Parts: sequence; C-alpha cells; structure tokens
Amino acid sequence: MRILITGGAGFIGSHVAEHALARGHEVLVLDDLSTGRRENVPAAAEFVQLDMRRGDDVRAVFERFLPDAVTHQAAQASVAISMREPVRDADINVLGGLSVLEACRATGTKRFVFASTGGAIYGEVQDGTRADELTARAPLSPYGAAKLAIEGYLPTYQRHFGVTPTVLRYANVYGPRQDPHGEAGVVAIFAERALRSAPMQINAMRRQGDDGCIRDYVYVRDVVRANVAALEGTLGEAVLNVGSGVATTTGELARAICAAAGATSALVPSEVRAGDLERSVLDPSRFEQAIGAVTPLAEGLAETLHWFRARGR
Repeated sequence: MRILITGGAGFIGSHVAEHALARGHEVLVLDDLSTGRRENVPAAAEFVQLDMRRGDDVRAVFERFLPDAVTHQAAQASVAISMREPVRDADINVLGGLSVLEACRATGTKRFVFASTGGAIYGEVQDGTRADELTARAPLSPYGAAKLAIEGYLPTYQRHFGVTPTVLRYANVYGPRQDPHGEAGVVAIFAERALRSAPMQINAMRRQGDDGCIRDYVYVRDVVRANVAALEGTLGEAVLNVGSGVATTTGELARAICAAAGATSALVPSEVRAGDLERSVLDPSRFEQAIGAVTPLAEGLAETLHWFRARGR
C-alpha cells in the first residue's frame, strides 16, 4: 500500500511511519516541522515539508503520490495553547484537517484514519466510570471542540465523496520521541526531569496540594497498532478508544517515574490549569477485542526512561 502520514515527523506519526515501512508499505510523510523533527522520519520514507493548510500544495502532493490510505496525525496538540489561542487552534486543527480531507476527495483516496482525542472529547468522566465509544461527546476545551468538528465532517465525506473514515480517540499518549519541552506530554516532561532529579510540578485537580488530575496513559506502541490495523483495513471498528482504562493521578505518575528512574525529584504543588479536565479515563474493551491487551504502564514507563537515558536527556 501507499500510505501518507500527516505529522509523520512528530512523536506518534514517526512511529506509525516506521512500523508501516516494516510491514512493507510505501510511506510519504507530510510535516511542516513546526513541532516535528526531520531526524524522526525514517530514511526509507519520502518526506515533504509542507503546512497542511496550504490546500493546493497538499493536493499536488496527493496527486503525485496517490495514497491508498492516509493517517492524519498533524495537529496543534496542546489544550493549554487552545485555551489561549482558540482561533489558531481551529485554523490548524479544523481548516488543516479539511484541507487533507479535500485532497483525499480530489484524488479518490478511500481510507482516512483520524487521530482524534478521547482525553478531551468526552469532557468530564465521572468517578468510577470509563468513557466508551458511545459516551456523549462533551469537550470542554477548544482543542476537544476542534477534534469533534472534524469527526462531524467525516460522515459527509463518506456518504458523498467515498472516503471511508476510522476515528481513533487517543488517551494520553506517551513513549520514546515525545518532546519534553513544551506544554504537552507530561510523561516526557517528568522523565526528563527525573533523570536530573529536578522538581516536578503537580497541577491541581480541584485545589492546590491535591494529587492532581486523573488521566488514562497509553503507550505509543499501542497507538501504532491501532493506526496500522486501521490503515490496512483490518480493524473492524469505525470509532475506537485507544487507552488503557487505568485511572492514574498526576502525583501517582510522578512517583512511578521517580521510582523507575531512582530519582529524588521534589513534587511541587501548583494551581488548577485552565482547560484541564479533572478526570478522563477511557474504556479500552473494543481495543482489546480488536487488537489485544494494552501495554502496562510500568512496562511503558521503563521503555520510555531507557530511551531518554540513552540520549542523555
């Protein structure tokens, strides 16, 4: 197959590219390198540096490569940035997404895999429950609203333009290649700080000094498995949560990383961060039925720390 990956120089997209190549597919990576890194792109993949909002240029790449399937990973991925700059978030995540969909429509690309969000699209997930794929979507941030907007366009593109979509709703993804610098990727931030025994900031869930927000952390290898199955047409699900189903507070995560790294980092309480949900946990039942068991947090953290250590970060 010919597979085009938007955002393929980024954390998740580069892993998808690597795995798709290993399975014998031809891969083209489209990325503007605003957050991705050129060195993340596998040598065997074709690379085009391009902003996905440049619709005519995106279409020209599609017309030349003629992909059989597309996985759309490119995004503005920070909830905090979306709260400060909702118009910028919509420009990238809504108009950019539509640009890619229009290129699919123009060139007859049939399969479209969309990296959506389970961590933001369901809103608050009540204590003792997990959001499944039928849970009402109630985003509380511009980032979540933008992802929901693209999900809303997909039935139209399927019905009228022949583009068959698969929606993957990610929990909090972590693993090797995640950038520890910036506002997204708490595991990467904590891993980098743990290896220096530097302090870790615990943003409050309700009040400063509590154990922080509750999240569902999923290892990047599991995200890759879902993407490749969807690209190859073997997933069997139109919408799929990609998460572990395990509720973990920010404090629990920090202590687990410190223990795995042998670190003595101080945990510094901070205030509630604007746009943060108190609790977000996904039901992974369909994932486990379609693809298999998810990677335990302890195993994923150990592999992530090994990667950071090996690079002296």
